Amino acid sequence: MSKQWSVQIGEAEKGKDLVKPEKGQFNTYSIDVNNIGKDINSVEINLYRNEPNSITKYSLFGCPDGQECNESQYETAKALAKQMNNGAPYHGANFLLAEKATELEVEIIWTENSEGRPLKETFTFTAE
Repeated sequence: MSKQWSVQIGEAEKGKDLVKPEKGQFNTYSIDVNNIGKDINSVEINLYRNEPNSITKYSLFGCPDGQECNESQYETAKALAKQMNNGAPYHGANFLLAEKATELEVEIIWTENSEGRPLKETFTFTAE
């Protein structure tokens, strides 16, 4: 938690259309990100995992089928900011995390006004 953000990782939601954990491969979790500070103009939330014996971090999300994400990325960031300013958190019901990963990094990049100067906070969760 910070002055601006509350980030919680929890148990994944279950359902017939949601992915299930696979022993020896990956676990599933949920994530909730709340804006507890100033109103924001735009926000992006990125999740990364580590890989044993590597300094490289791997994104848990990407652009579908290698498409360019930039065109709609700004509109999505503004819509998410509006949602969060209205008190509704970002909620990821079910995401995969490789069993071999020992860290989950949540990166939040946002702007507070129309100036557009990005701010960034990173939250790191480690396996027990």
